[in-house]
Parts: sequence; C-alpha cells; structure tokens
Amino acid sequence: MSTLAVIVPALDEAASIGGALDALAAQTDTGFRLVVVDNGSTDDTVAVVRRFAAGAPFPVEVVTEHERGAGTAADTGFRHAIATGATMLARTDADCRPAPDWIATARAYLRGGAALVCGRSLPRRDEHPTWPERHVFPAAVRLAALYGRYRRAHRDPAYRTRFVLVHGHNLAMTAELYLACGGTAREPLEAGSEDVTLLNRARRHTDRIVRAEDLIVETSLRRLRAWGPRRTLLWHWDRRWRPTAPHEVHIR
Repeated sequence: MSTLAVIVPALDEAASIGGALDALAAQTDTGFRLVVVDNGSTDDTVAVVRRFAAGAPFPVEVVTEHERGAGTAADTGFRHAIATGATMLARTDADCRPAPDWIATARAYLRGGAALVCGRSLPRRDEHPTWPERHVFPAAVRLAALYGRYRRAHRDPAYRTRFVLVHGHNLAMTAELYLACGGTAREPLEAGSEDVTLLNRARRHTDRIVRAEDLIVETSLRRLRAWGPRRTLLWHWDRRWRPTAPHEVHIR
C-alpha cells in the first residue's frame, strides 16, 4: 500500500468532484492512495467516486464522516490514512484541480525534509476567470496573509517559524507531524479557518514548514462569485462575515 495518501473531503459535490478525480488521475506520479471523505452528501457524490474507482490508476477508498465540517471530514480522512499505513499526506478539495505535477512536487518536498508544505492557489481556468479574479483578488489574499504574519495572535514566542499563507485545499505534510500537533480542527466550516489552525498547531512543533509556490492547485471561484470580494475576504479573515443561515456556507 502506498505510503502517500491524498485526502479529499466532499459534501454534495457530484457536479464538481469528477474534475478533481480526473486531475488526480492525470498526475505524473500516481503512486498514492486516494481517500475521499463523504461528509453526509445527499446527492450522487459517492456514486461518482465509486464509478471512477473502478478504473482509477491508484487505490480509491471512501470513508464517511457524518459530523459536518471540512476540517472534521479532513481529520477523519487523515487519521484513517495514517491508521492504514500512510506516512505522507496531501489534501485538496472536491472543487479543485491539482496541477499535473502536484503529487510529484509534494513528495519531493516531503522527502527533502519539509514537514508541512503550503502550496499556491490559482483560479480554475475552466471557470474563465476575469482579470480581477485572476489578479486583484489573489493579490488581496496575499496582502491579508502578510498582515497575518504580523498579527499578535500569530507571533507567539512558542511558534518555531513564521506564519505563511496556507490553503486547506493545497497542502502536504508528514503523518508524524500531523499526529504530534493534533491535526485539523474538528469544527463546522463557519466556526473558523481550519487550515490556519492546522498551520499554527504545526508551528508549535517544527520549523520545517515551507511555502511552496510551485505546488499548485486551481480552486473554484464559486464562493467569490456568490458572495463578492468584500464578504469573501471577511469570511477568510476569522469569519468576520458569515451567512445568516448555516447551510448557506456551502456554495454549490
């Protein structure tokens, strides 16, 4: 069994997950195992994954997590992978499209000594992003991350390395660090940024954290287009804006 596992949390992603699966099948390095965590889907998400699994170039497993939350589902997937032999972990999301060298790049960083690799996020080309969506919004995200580096909450002396921009849909890490730091926060999506929590937990345990601009995943613009730039930025900034109804956080 492969020592590298890819975790993909999924909730009602039947319309989108096929593209993510195809992107994983097109990897230059297919020496990994895929763990899809169904987070209580009511559509055909699981059926789409099982049809793909029949001809996939790598092993595919579906596990179930009924407690809602991307972080909760990811944690279930990570811990399942570790319990069944994975020593290296990577995560992306069901609406994302990893670059063809994503696995090869992640593996190279982890084998080279990195314990947590935080990759670069680009808008999905198949969603035909506008110029502001390609350039202005990503620049705003980077500025927010720069601000985050200097926030008092992110400068605790217990942290062993500086704060970096992290995306939950594009990261890789060792199983050893995942278990040591406590892993991803098990919380509803609207409760907080589970990727930042994971980063800060990891920063208390190691300085081998890398921001990798060549680890690339294309992500969907659906939240930005549904909410607009201001609300989306406030959402990512400690959930300073949230939809009034909890179910509205899941844009499909």
